[in-house]
Amino acid sequence: MPRRGIRKKIEKKYDNYEQMVVEKTINKLMLQGKKSVARNIFESAIAEVRERTGEDGLAMFRKAIEALKPELEVKSRRVGGANYQVPIPVRPERKLSLAIRWLINYARDRKDEYAMHKRLAKEIIDAVAGQGGAAKKKEDTHKMAEANKAFAHFRY
Repeated sequence: MPRRGIRKKIEKKYDNYEQMVVEKTINKLMLQGKKSVARNIFESAIAEVRERTGEDGLAMFRKAIEALKPELEVKSRRVGGANYQVPIPVRPERKLSLAIRWLINYARDRKDEYAMHKRLAKEIIDAVAGQGGAAKKKEDTHKMAEANKAFAHFRY
């Protein structure tokens, strides 16, 4: 926690929610400051999704992000000399951040394709279907929270 009070969140102006999600995804996808490369990868992935499924690529991306947002997560709390994994609800900003992070990280970890846009497209399609690494990560997070709900009273 900062010593000089609570820091105000900087709000950027976007035309709509979808544009904000796309920009955050591109920024997370970017490596070494190469935003144009990241934007090309994202646009190619959306085109690949459209080609493979026949549906709108951005709509599929939106569905994937919504499917990956976690409702609960566990945080470690120290109570009386013991550490407990306490389930807590996830804030909306963090839900979006986690969904984007999981989608991109598990797309990077895929070894079935060489090109990043194809990996990202496959991960988006799998996320909508409830499969893939990112969907498994969400399920594991929820299972962990469910298993530790007996410690929910330690939340403060």
